[in-house]
Amino acid sequence: MQNSVEPMTIYGYEKLQAEVKDLKEVKRPGVVKAIEEALEHGDLKENAEYHAAKEQQKNIDNRLAELQDILGNAQIVDPRELAHSKVSFGSTVVMTDMDTDVEVTYTIVGGCESNPDNGLISFNSPLAKQLLGHEEGDEVKMRLPGGEKEFEIDEVKYQEIVFDCE
Repeated sequence: MQNSVEPMTIYGYEKLQAEVKDLKEVKRPGVVKAIEEALEHGDLKENAEYHAAKEQQKNIDNRLAELQDILGNAQIVDPRELAHSKVSFGSTVVMTDMDTDVEVTYTIVGGCESNPDNGLISFNSPLAKQLLGHEEGDEVKMRLPGGEKEFEIDEVKYQEIVFDCE
């Protein structure tokens, strides 16, 4: 497990806490009950329900350990309080691909909050790391999975972050 500070918004922190609560109070007790019921069926070698429930219990325990680790290293950051003259945590970056003139917008959030399809990228992602510290007007060469691309940063700002697109 990594042991580094994990920046996130209060939204991400509360979302992880809610997942821990659900796992501890709902999912895990349900699995324990399923294991008990499966044990009543007798022979464990042929008992698919028992083995499935044990596997599910292991997965829940692993996820709980992972969440405890993340929450233990969480540093809640309110992006509204940061200066966004340069790209930082919580910044929304509008930039243009200098080859195609296509404009893209990304917002830098915590790892547990990222949703690249909605333009939310993790603070620890390679893309975010290449953007951090840049400012409006900068031309940035970035290594992306499809090769190297050059972008011009059109705007760096803070705007309310929309996590759930419902």
